[in-house]
Amino acid sequence: MSLSVAGIEVDPAIIPPLDPSFLPASLFNREYHKLVSAVGSVPLRLALEGSDGSISEFRTSVVPPAAGHLQATLLLIERTVKFLLWQRGGWKLYVGGPAEVGEHIKSVYSPTGARKFDFAFMSSVYEHPFEVLVTSAEAVPPSKENTMPLGRHLDGCRVGFDLGASDRKASAVINGEAVFSEEIVWDPRNASDPDYHYQGVMDSIRRAAAHLPRLDAVGGSAAGVYINNRARVASLYRAVPPKLFAEKIAPLFLRIRDELGVPMEVVNDGEVTALAGSMSLGGNPVLGLALGSSLASGYVNRDGNITGWLNELAFAPVDYRMNGPLDEWSGDCCGSQFFSQQAVNRVAVSAGMQFPEKLGLPERLVLIQKKMEEGDALVAKLYETIGTYVGYGVAYYADFYDLKHVLILGRVTTGPGGEIILNKSIEVLRKEFPEIASTVSIALPDEKSRRVGQSIAAASLPAIKEIPR
Repeated sequence: MSLSVAGIEVDPAIIPPLDPSFLPASLFNREYHKLVSAVGSVPLRLALEGSDGSISEFRTSVVPPAAGHLQATLLLIERTVKFLLWQRGGWKLYVGGPAEVGEHIKSVYSPTGARKFDFAFMSSVYEHPFEVLVTSAEAVPPSKENTMPLGRHLDGCRVGFDLGASDRKASAVINGEAVFSEEIVWDPRNASDPDYHYQGVMDSIRRAAAHLPRLDAVGGSAAGVYINNRARVASLYRAVPPKLFAEKIAPLFLRIRDELGVPMEVVNDGEVTALAGSMSLGGNPVLGLALGSSLASGYVNRDGNITGWLNELAFAPVDYRMNGPLDEWSGDCCGSQFFSQQAVNRVAVSAGMQFPEKLGLPERLVLIQKKMEEGDALVAKLYETIGTYVGYGVAYYADFYDLKHVLILGRVTTGPGGEIILNKSIEVLRKEFPEIASTVSIALPDEKSRRVGQSIAAASLPAIKEIPR
């Protein structure tokens, strides 16, 4: 089955059984670069600058505009910029190459352009209006990356928590061994009262701490961007008015730390996903993908450190079709619609599965998982569809990450459906990208770690200066 966009035709070897129009970004990029080899090329360099002065550079080649295929070139670079923004982050983008490409990106990523959400988000995170500088390839600055170690402290009596959009998880950990773990359903995205968030987090910490002889430290992971334990931007708090966000949510975890009187660290859930993967696998580099209410992702490099990157792949593209499913927050076709409970529900509904109208996504997923355990053939195809997304998605991620281990976890991978997702993703790589399949492994953690492993890894975040005796 051939699919076409911007004059580029792709012919996937494996079609998602319940979403045949899916047009993998990885295949588009491969076909475009075949065109570059056949027609000729000019260099194009992109670089993102962070608030700490770090520079993250990306190099590629494009067809010269005079040689035609400009629509395909503009699509490729716009989607590449989109990926880099959410992978690496930054407040200034350098576009070095053909002026036609640079000016297009500058118009798209502007306060009134098609990617005004991305413009506003990056401006908020980095507390500086987002800028696009159109220049020559030679004038783009080289990479200057910053990395740092993360967590792995297993001493003492700790609580780790993980805040998602549909549930919050917490674990009590003694010298690296979990003695208690639980999940509690909540609905933070619709809670406008900051006290709802405060009470929910404190409840989970206290319930877990009740299973410890004492509390030495607390570590947490949560969807969104957190800098020095302060919330910057996060979908969990989208219902909180801006004034209350600044007054109550931004310093929320500093308040909790002071009230508990113990060391506490809170970071983006994607970073803890990668940390959990690294600790589970005992090897690096690791890309962690948590398929939960949305997609949480993180990356640990070959040295076992995290970068200063955002790694918010929920907002990064994987599908280039023109009429793809749109994320409700960003208004774009991106990872949240392919690797999450949202994706499961979207595919299920499009396949004709029916649910009570008021039933939430977590409860719908539970029903789907039950049907999978009963051997429902249509549900099996749903998981094959998600697995196909993962396989082509990992191939696309390989264009931007140094990959060796990819760990997939989260509520969507619970039960036998998780094995179907894993096996299908491996099949895609072996058939379409054997060079990647030979060097990159995709794995699932054990069943318990899939559901609560992230909160256990979170517990290892803070260092304890002195352990009580």
